[in-house]
Amino acid sequence: MNLLKRLFGKNRTVLSKREMSFIESRDSFYLATVGDDGWPYVQHRGGPKGFLKVISSTSIGFADYSGNRQYISVQNIHFSDKACLFLIDYPTQQRLKIWATARISERKDNKELFARLSDPGYDAVIERLMSFEIQAYDWNCPQHITPRYTGEEISLGVKTNDHKIIKYCHLE
Repeated sequence: MNLLKRLFGKNRTVLSKREMSFIESRDSFYLATVGDDGWPYVQHRGGPKGFLKVISSTSIGFADYSGNRQYISVQNIHFSDKACLFLIDYPTQQRLKIWATARISERKDNKELFARLSDPGYDAVIERLMSFEIQAYDWNCPQHITPRYTGEEISLGVKTNDHKIIKYCHLE
């Protein structure tokens, strides 16, 4: 029996609104692949919030921009289409693991997917499209996720609570 189905059953292959919302609110995630030499490789992927998009209730994807030009994940996906995505929300201490079948498409070969995964507000040239057909997903326990905050989240928290900070620090 398939390990993923044994672990998670059929009910964890279709994304609910909770997973979709979580996925589309991320500004980064980790992508794991395996190369032809059998070694795993984990890559951090980042971009503006929402760069990882829900294509359907069973697939997600993103536009791949030029980076360090190592192409290790791309090469690995050409060898084996198995991938795992690890998404973390540090402030709320949530994480979502996704096992998927990966596919790489050239932007010229799939205009519909290109339109769906493009971010018109992001000024970079898309090299390729990466999509993932979800085989299983699982929410992890929040224990041991250290809360971390972006500059934007800290600024918003300070702005929202500046009256409390002023009072606490006796700055009135």
